[in-house]
Parts: sequence; structure tokens; C-alpha cells
Amino acid sequence: PVYLFQKDDSLLKKKYYDEALQNQTVLLSSLTGDYKKDYKEIYENRFESVSKLLQSSRTVTDQQAHAYLQSVLKKITDTNPELKTKEIRLLFSRDWWPNAYSMGEGTLVVNAGLMIFLNNEAELVFVLGHELAHYYRGHSEQAIKKQVELVNSQAFKNELERIKKQEFRVQKILDSLLMPILLSSRKHSRDKEAEADRHAFTYLKNTGYDAASVKTCLQLLDRVDDSSLFKPVNIGHLFNFTEYPFKKKWIQKESVIFGEMTGEDSPLTKKERDSLKTHPDCDKRILMLQDSIQNMPNTGQKFLVNENIFQQLKKDFPAEITEHQYRDNNLTRNLYFSLQLMQREEYNPVALFSIARCLNDMYEKQKNHRLGIASEAETRGYPEDYNLLLRMISRIKLDELALVSYNFCKQYKDQMRNYIGFEEEYNKAKQRIN
Repeated sequence: PVYLFQKDDSLLKKKYYDEALQNQTVLLSSLTGDYKKDYKEIYENRFESVSKLLQSSRTVTDQQAHAYLQSVLKKITDTNPELKTKEIRLLFSRDWWPNAYSMGEGTLVVNAGLMIFLNNEAELVFVLGHELAHYYRGHSEQAIKKQVELVNSQAFKNELERIKKQEFRVQKILDSLLMPILLSSRKHSRDKEAEADRHAFTYLKNTGYDAASVKTCLQLLDRVDDSSLFKPVNIGHLFNFTEYPFKKKWIQKESVIFGEMTGEDSPLTKKERDSLKTHPDCDKRILMLQDSIQNMPNTGQKFLVNENIFQQLKKDFPAEITEHQYRDNNLTRNLYFSLQLMQREEYNPVALFSIARCLNDMYEKQKNHRLGIASEAETRGYPEDYNLLLRMISRIKLDELALVSYNFCKQYKDQMRNYIGFEEEYNKAKQRIN
């Protein structure tokens, strides 16, 4: 079967954009006081992010997917009427990283990269409740107010003036000024996360979902950055062909000396991994809700809207994420995700086509010296198999890439003979070899 990508609703996107723009216009017109310029700059930057989101292919407005998400939202708002006073634009996105967020002005987003890991609708409701709580409690506005007041305080200004007059160790002095601010911001953020969790638990309880899903959801968020739906990609096997064997030089380490000196070649420490977590402090968040979860009768449901659609979205979103990376001109991540999809039979046709198309596009971009703008670079925080793929792409020569592309297409051309588009990619690769 050929995967049919979801069709987005441009009218819905325009409606949401118009609502956000109108709210932005009203907000800016209401600004007064000495710090008006600072608030205006922050709100304009925020609206720019909202605008880019709503006017891009990142958002999922497919009729079934969007209607399902609104039905789950309605379950929450019907039993928590205080939320009905707020204007809410809730959307799925095709972003790959496992996160959900409130933009602070009514736009809330659940990334497909998180949805694919959730076990049930109750966990989705806790995630939504958490972001709704941030929005309802005005946490974004509070953070903006705190930031503006801090940078305009006389003490902060005096300290900056003092630093400007220093001749030596300016960066170290500046760091010492900013560190307490950073620590205070983190503490403030942790406090708000705990408050959002408490409200999310109440929303979930009122709605009738399983309270135990709060704990399983937080446990999932704690490990989701290191989780994968797929086994590590073995590029040495996938790009090893009878007529053109894989070359070890594409992924071999050249020298470990420089990497050892700089630490660039070492794995992340536990402290570094914790600092990069999308969802920090989950174990502490579980402890704070433990008593509430245990005291609640085990009568809630894991699904109240539609389990079939929930499971279908989980199945569809890996392909949507992969295709979005191609449309967003991130060819290395598109190739990586496509190679992962190859591991599952249900994704095989679309994965094979996506790989063939991506390899051909990489050839054209490398030929025109533009592959760098469509590629990522090796980073210590990336999975090892992705870093090896990035290393291969950065080292492979143009004629070698042409041979990899051709031999890959040739290997699967019989299997893909009925797949629209694959033959065209095969002919492109074959023409280069000829």
C-alpha cells in the first residue's frame, strides 16, 4: 500500500492566524508605561514564532486528526469550565522532537514526536492539561514581566555599567552577573511546572480519565529523549551492495587525539544529559503527585474519545515527520528517519521511495555545492547511528554518492515497480551512471 499523506486545511490555518493577529493587535495597542518598548519587542518576537508556525507545513490540520484533537480538548473544557473563558488554538505539529508547549497567547501545540510515544488518551490529556494550565495561569506573561522588570532595574543597569569599564576578565564578570538570574529563572520554571502538573491532574480527574496515567506519562517523559520506536540504523549494512560494497573510510574515525583533547569525541556525561533533557525533574514531579494519584479511586478510563484514531495517528505520524523533514530541506534527518522506517514492513514502500529521492537530491545539492545547507553536523547529543550517517554524508564524494544512489534504487526496483515515483528516481540515478 502507498501511504497517503494527510491533507491540511488552509482555511483553518488562516482562521487561526487571523485570530492570533487580532489578539496581537489588541495587545500591542494596550501597552503603556515606561517599559512599553521592551514589552512590544518581546510580544512581536512571540507573534513572529506563532506566525511562522501557522503559515508553515509544520502544523497538522488534516480533518480527522484535527477533529480528534478538538474532541479531546472538549472533554477537558466541558468538565473544567474555567478553561472555556480562554481562546484556545490547539494543534498537532509534524516536529520530530518529543515535546508539547503553550506559546502563551492561546496557541498550544503537541508535536508528533511526542504523540508517537504516548500509550493512551489519558496520557495525552495530562500533557494537554499541563499546557492548558500554563496558559490559564498566565505563566508566560509572568515570565515576561519578570524579565522586563529585571533588565530595567537600577541594580542591573548599574552592574552592567560597572562591567563595561572593566579591562580584563569581562566575560567572567558578566557570567557571574547572569548566573543568579539563570538559576532564579530555572527555579521559577520548576515552580511553574509543579503548579501546571497539579492543575493538569485536577483537569484529568474531573474529565474521568485514569489517574495512574499521570505517573506513566511522567515516567515516559523522563526517558523519552533516549527512546526510539526503531532499532539503531546499520548504514554499513543498508548501503552495502553486491556491485558496490560499503566503504569503511566513510565512517572511520580519522584521529581521536583532537577529539580527546576537546572532549568532542566523548559521550555525554549524566549531568550533561540531564541538562539537555526536554522534560527535566520528572522524578520529583512524580513524587509531588504521588499521594494524589494513590488516593484517587481506580475508576478512570484510558480512552474516552476514540482509541482507533489515537492508534492510527501514532502509526501515521512517523511517516509525516519524515516527509516534513524533506519539505523543510533537512535532507540528512529525512534520510535518517527514512532508514528507520525501512525496519517496519508497513512503512516500507514510502521509506524506500523517500530514501531514493533523498539520495538523488543530495547528489544534485553536492554537485552545486549546496548540500551543507540541507545537512546537519555531528553533535555529541545525537544518537551514535545518526552521527555515523552524518559523517558518511560529509565525506562521501560526488561519484561515490552517485553509485550509492544507483545501487540502492537498483536493489529495490523490482519490489517498487508499482510505486509511483520510484521508477523516476531509479532512472535519474541510472542516467548518471551511464
